[in-house]
Amino acid sequence: MKKIFSIVLLLASAVFVFTGCEDRAELTAPAVPSTGTASFARYVAVGNSLTAGYQSGSLYESAQKYSYANLIANQVGTTFAFPNVGEPGTRGRLEVQTLSPFVSYANTGSGALLNATYPKPYNNLGVPGALIYDFLNAYDSLSCFSSVFGGSPNPMFNLVLRNQGGAKTTQWLQTKAQQPTFVTFWLGSNDILGHAASGGTVPYTPVATFTGLYNQAMDSLKSLGCPVVVGNILDVTVAAYFTTVGGQLQQQGVTAVWGIRGTGDTIPLALSKNLLTLTASGELAAGKGLSKSNPISNRYILDSAEIVGVKTVIAQYNTVIKTAADSRNFGHVDVAALLGKIALAYFTSGGYVVDGVKFTPVFVTGNLFSLDGVHPTSQAHAVVANEFIKTINEKYNAKISMINVGSIPASLIFKQMPSGSIVPNYTPEMFKHILF
Repeated sequence: MKKIFSIVLLLASAVFVFTGCEDRAELTAPAVPSTGTASFARYVAVGNSLTAGYQSGSLYESAQKYSYANLIANQVGTTFAFPNVGEPGTRGRLEVQTLSPFVSYANTGSGALLNATYPKPYNNLGVPGALIYDFLNAYDSLSCFSSVFGGSPNPMFNLVLRNQGGAKTTQWLQTKAQQPTFVTFWLGSNDILGHAASGGTVPYTPVATFTGLYNQAMDSLKSLGCPVVVGNILDVTVAAYFTTVGGQLQQQGVTAVWGIRGTGDTIPLALSKNLLTLTASGELAAGKGLSKSNPISNRYILDSAEIVGVKTVIAQYNTVIKTAADSRNFGHVDVAALLGKIALAYFTSGGYVVDGVKFTPVFVTGNLFSLDGVHPTSQAHAVVANEFIKTINEKYNAKISMINVGSIPASLIFKQMPSGSIVPNYTPEMFKHILF
């Protein structure tokens, strides 16, 4: 058992390229397509880390330019400014140090905001860590939800919103100031993801509160008089952040570990029914989980009851989103269904293939999630962008071309694929800068 929990894996010799820095494709804008009754002259994207193009725990230019929002803008040939962060990005980017054994680390360096003096609000107003509350209320690191209600200031609001000249402008006010002709809105994931990622130890936004805040946001956007397309909330329990560690242990013949449930009980937790976070690997490596006297901490476990709770809340959030969009004649993108298709394809046929690229929820090698196990790779962003484009084409009689996913560089490339599975060596310290 101690050997199993050492979390050391020898891989075949391989050459790894972290292609946040390598661009294998030119994003040459196609001929301007027919956008039907929609105009992208002033396109604004509102959201959180998913919209920002955050990958592997960081914002950095070579990932940001492949955000689904920037890819949409490229397809329609419009100007689209984002807060361009130079290498190595915002502090804490997860990178691979060695493959044999697999060792990752958090880069302690940080890059500069290369277009800090851009004279207008950015078109991409995705703020990593933003909750639905923040759209109308947060104008800096101290006024955001995580600071006001949790005592944790989020510097990403300062980076994205900037508030030049001492102004106090929120995502909403910066959206409105641009007099947008088209808006995409994908907020709400963090209202439940923080709860799940913490093993249920951090509260989620109550559904009634979410409903009120989301409808306020939709009413605000409706007042702009332009087309709006919204995305719904993903089933976070499918993400590699939750499925990797337990899955690896099961492959090694381990069926249960000792852990502390949300109820406070210390019991053997069946890995087929309970989820361990990526950061649980640190405790496993230290020998925890082998006995009742040395269990895995509650904050690294999403137990079976908590999984049901998370899925229930997500379903309720998504009902709120669909109802709000339909009642205001906004476009609605069922991104949750897309992730469900990918997960189902993995279990039934080995993967979800788009333009020759196979996607699975598997950590690192599945092409779907970046090194933090939650945020999409560049190619996955292209798949998401195509879902938005499908909705735009259908709702607004547009003829925007789909993105060739195979033309987008992979965020992680192995010139020789490893012969075995990859086990993370993550610790909570490595994740302290990550914003979901």
